[in-house]
Amino acid sequence: MKNTLGENFCVTIFGESHGPYIGVVLDGIAPGIDVNKDFINHQLDLRRPSGKISTKRVETDEFILASGVFNDKTTGTPLTILIPNSVQHSKDYEKTATLARPGHADYTANVKYHGFQDFRGGGHFSGRITAALVAAGGIIIPELEKKGIKIGTHIKSLGGIKDRNFEDYQKDIDFLGGTNFPVLDADKSEQMKTLAEKIAAEGDSVGGVLESVILGMPAGVGEPWFGTLESELSYALFSIPAIKGVQFGDGFDMVDSFGSEFNDSLQIVQDNGKSKVITKTNHNGGINGGISNGMPILFRCAVKPTPSIYKTQDTIDMSKNENAKLNIQGRHDPAIIHRARIVVDSVASFVIYDALAGRFGTDFFGEKGNFWRKN
Repeated sequence: MKNTLGENFCVTIFGESHGPYIGVVLDGIAPGIDVNKDFINHQLDLRRPSGKISTKRVETDEFILASGVFNDKTTGTPLTILIPNSVQHSKDYEKTATLARPGHADYTANVKYHGFQDFRGGGHFSGRITAALVAAGGIIIPELEKKGIKIGTHIKSLGGIKDRNFEDYQKDIDFLGGTNFPVLDADKSEQMKTLAEKIAAEGDSVGGVLESVILGMPAGVGEPWFGTLESELSYALFSIPAIKGVQFGDGFDMVDSFGSEFNDSLQIVQDNGKSKVITKTNHNGGINGGISNGMPILFRCAVKPTPSIYKTQDTIDMSKNENAKLNIQGRHDPAIIHRARIVVDSVASFVIYDALAGRFGTDFFGEKGNFWRKN
């Protein structure tokens, strides 16, 4: 199983939903990066379940910085974060252990691992593992912000209800960073919550679309062909549970238009006395030829409805090799999209950090200096 992302900066995840720990190892991280425990906790809180449209399994996520941090700075050696699992209800899964849950990885995991996989709560395939990614993002995101790069994601649509587009990127990103339900239009936010609660009461679930922006990315980062920013971001984003589609810029929305409409015209403007190249529109989402062009990087992720629902479903009994009916138990989210957005932000930050390290070197990040003598 491949559990590592990145080339210059590598992120490795481990653990199972009902095991003692989940965790992440960051290898290739620059020394001298600030590690703010309060900010990590804030990021984890944005992922944590809340309200009627989330699972009742609420973990405290009291993380442990097991290696790679000294005096609240990264040392540059592998950084390990451990997060204990403390409120598992493993018995909820024993009665249906051999029944493949539709929409989950139960069947495919059973085929690949010959029945030795941890089935409780989805094991290693569980969205629970994303808490480790968010904790790691709590270190990387502030470091990117020091370089003028900010990332924000909102729920563009849920069950057919649509939020407004990004308008003032800086203001919108700041707002999203402080809310557990990331919707820019207050009226649409309430409509989405009401719909999700209604669907939850019916024992069903709902999905939607997340829209993200990476602001402040310098031009010239990325590779042509197999290392494009689109391909690297897509590779990482599709690793997030429930993501079933990724679009950059206006992608599918404008493929039926003409080149004269889709092309982004370039122009030179003055910015603080310096010449700057911008595009008049941003249909390509800030990337040309796989390389950033300096405009905001825009992308959307399709998030499928949570597969764990309380309606009776047709399935198979993997031990008996026969058809069966499934009525799940346990604690599950009727909508996962609002919790997934901070996972998208975190995973995107890893890709951007890795790309920048590849372009400018790993010492592009972190403080420079010597503890024992001043240069």
